Amino acid sequence: MDIAYLVTPLVTWLTVGPIKFLINSAKARKWAFNLVGNGGFPSNHSAVVSSMATLIALREGIGHPAFGVAVTLCFIVIIDANSLRQHVGKQAAAINRIAKEDGGHKWLRERMGHTVVEIAGGLTTGIIIGHLINAVFGRG
Repeated sequence: MDIAYLVTPLVTWLTVGPIKFLINSAKARKWAFNLVGNGGFPSNHSAVVSSMATLIALREGIGHPAFGVAVTLCFIVIIDANSLRQHVGKQAAAINRIAKEDGGHKWLRERMGHTVVEIAGGLTTGIIIGHLINAVFGRG
């Protein structure tokens, strides 16, 4: 197996996470440890799937069945990040408002999904990292 396919999602995740943390910290004007997780710019999930799709396109070609699977996975992840998780966040906000009087209620995280800009940032970052990994590892 070509090691680049194993390294790409790991390198992407380890690169995008700190970028997101630093951007969130700059926006909050303090260390944003409480904002680590789902949501924020750029989207980790979009970056990971797009980096793999890019690597497959570069190494196998866009006519390869693996590229079709990777693009399908990209669409599923993007739809999940943009719509489903945003709806979950809205539900959490509604539950938090209703349960505000209940002192024993565990506060639910409301920031769950991604905006289109955050997803686009993740896709762009992933494409760049896919190209970089391909250049570094060459054709295995």
